[in-house]
Amino acid sequence: MRAAVLHGTAGSLLLTGLVAVPAGGAPARPGPAGSAETRGTAVAAERAAAAGIRFGKCPKEEHLPSSLRCGTVTVPLDYALPDGKRIRLTVSRVGATGKDPHNAKHKVPRQGALVYNPGGPGASGMFFPLIGVLPQWKRIGAAYDLVGYAPRGVGRSAPLSCRDPRHSPKPLLQAPAVPSESFKKARIAEAKAYARGCARRSGPALRHYTSLNNARDLDVLRAALGERRLTFMGASYGTYFGSLYATLFPSHVRRMVLDSAVNPAPEKVWYRNNLDQSAAFELRWADFRAWMARHDKVYGLGRTPEEVRRSYEKARARLAASPAGGKVGPAQLQGAFLQAGYYDDYWPQRALALSAYLKGDPKPLIQVAGPHPEAAAEQENGNAVYTAVECNDAPWPTDWRTWDRDNTRLARLAPFETWDNVWMNLPCAYWSAPRQKPLDVRTAPGKLPPTLILAAERDAATPYEGAVELQRRLSGAVLVTEKGAGTHGIANGPNECVNGYLDAYLLEGRLPVRSAACAPHREPVPKASGSPARGAKGAKGTASVKGSGTAKPVRRAP
Repeated sequence: MRAAVLHGTAGSLLLTGLVAVPAGGAPARPGPAGSAETRGTAVAAERAAAAGIRFGKCPKEEHLPSSLRCGTVTVPLDYALPDGKRIRLTVSRVGATGKDPHNAKHKVPRQGALVYNPGGPGASGMFFPLIGVLPQWKRIGAAYDLVGYAPRGVGRSAPLSCRDPRHSPKPLLQAPAVPSESFKKARIAEAKAYARGCARRSGPALRHYTSLNNARDLDVLRAALGERRLTFMGASYGTYFGSLYATLFPSHVRRMVLDSAVNPAPEKVWYRNNLDQSAAFELRWADFRAWMARHDKVYGLGRTPEEVRRSYEKARARLAASPAGGKVGPAQLQGAFLQAGYYDDYWPQRALALSAYLKGDPKPLIQVAGPHPEAAAEQENGNAVYTAVECNDAPWPTDWRTWDRDNTRLARLAPFETWDNVWMNLPCAYWSAPRQKPLDVRTAPGKLPPTLILAAERDAATPYEGAVELQRRLSGAVLVTEKGAGTHGIANGPNECVNGYLDAYLLEGRLPVRSAACAPHREPVPKASGSPARGAKGAKGTASVKGSGTAKPVRRAP
């Protein structure tokens, strides 16, 4: 469940016949009444409201432009002990411009702060406010202060790490589709070592890096910003702790957008969610192969999806025998193509790199798949937070035989990501910190203002069933679906229809009655030459095409 950064270039769409969403009212204290964490959250929020946030020049370490202003908010490490150890979360902001991008003479009323989380766990939203300069964000940036932040553990927000990135093991080049027993034993040993490193480097504090505490931190941030009710937008993992927030603090919500939703069912968090994700990536990999086959005249990888698969396997075998540049093996190839499973605007670049490699030119593949040593510390920080949060959030199988059985079965049908997903999450089998029981996400009718859920029907990172389940659990939630598409994170991307619903909700508080569907955005245009762009798992580039979806008629609520 990795991050999804906002993307794309598409205009907004005027929608009519939508339902108004209430935005006023005073927040109530969160329940359940009497819990130590509930009292601690209230105490921390009151302190934050009194202190506010002193925004000023961003520290050099943030590498942010002068147009952003930065500050910090103080939260308890342990909400049961609000007077105990405290940590600081870094926050960034660009104030509402008040300028109508379509009419310079028209002043746009300010609607407060819009807080954004890009997902992860382990992703920072500090760069988010910069998005206000993009055309499709200018209307929202006119009405809202755009606020990003680094959740606990991320960046300079009480950072976590599980090993020194300067002394990390040499990157693994091999990624066998059917791992041998010796390969499995080596990865088990690595997972155990990583889990021990997390415990050793963080000590007792490690147990407090959880999704529930991320939700509590969000309420303290709301108070520090001076907002009586929160306007929040979360993508990918951000939808999970956003849904926890909606459950814990329903009366604190003004408006909430949950983009590419994690399935919040307690029995899914997190082991079974990852099994579902592996199965979904196999379908998305099939979509990508079909696209390459349709453009065989450009790439020469095969005229059918099966022929393309054989071309990919040919490259894997060649890289296994002789890694490209000594640093790109099957593991790096798989990682680069996994990125394309998240975002179809990566398809032309990845297809071009594979085509060039098979024709004797490894440079494009090395460029998109090779390691980036300059990012080692940031990557280790992200991996540490991801591991800590997911391992702390819920029980995981502690017997390797369970993992081996479930994933061996799954890999027969979905080999593309299954074992890679196992190795990513296996430290949770050997975790020493206490495991939580996942919160049962749900809200009673009338307790939570209507929320907006956005989902692509063929999203692999957060399978569509999760959005349906989330809508069922959040009373009054509205689901907008991009049919037949699979990009992860669709808000203000290349689909004008989706963007129209987003604008109508955030700017005017209007939603469809229950659900709406948008036609898919156009497929990427094949790229015959040029230098492929670089990217990392969970990072989003700029969309290469403009959306072509159109909004369907909607009804007014009775």
